[in-house]
Amino acid sequence: MFEVTARLKVREGQLEGFKQQAAEMMRATKELDTKTVRYDWFLSDDGTECEVRESYADADALIEHSRHIGEARNRLFRDFAYGHTVTFYAQPSPALTEALKAMPPGAVSLKQFSLFQALEADPEVVEEVPA
Repeated sequence: MFEVTARLKVREGQLEGFKQQAAEMMRATKELDTKTVRYDWFLSDDGTECEVRESYADADALIEHSRHIGEARNRLFRDFAYGHTVTFYAQPSPALTEALKAMPPGAVSLKQFSLFQALEADPEVVEEVPA
């Protein structure tokens, strides 16, 4: 499982357009994606911020998803949103790493975290952290 959180801000006065464009991205995801497990959008109470919780079968599934929503995502950020940050909760695959390198500088702020502890009995730990 490859988990991602995306955060973005809604442009002032553009909430309705933002919602319509988000609905278009959801439609494309439902109709076209084959390995997207979770794609849940959360909006702040004041309608100024959004968080998208995403899970994919593997890191390469994010590439597939990005191809399917690319045009709609570009319009979302051109017209209705800004401040795109993305957090990965695992190592990206080599193909995803290359795709990220091809993105225009400043298009998105990326963060990455590696699991060091989990409730699961036998999680896959990437790196041991001394206690």
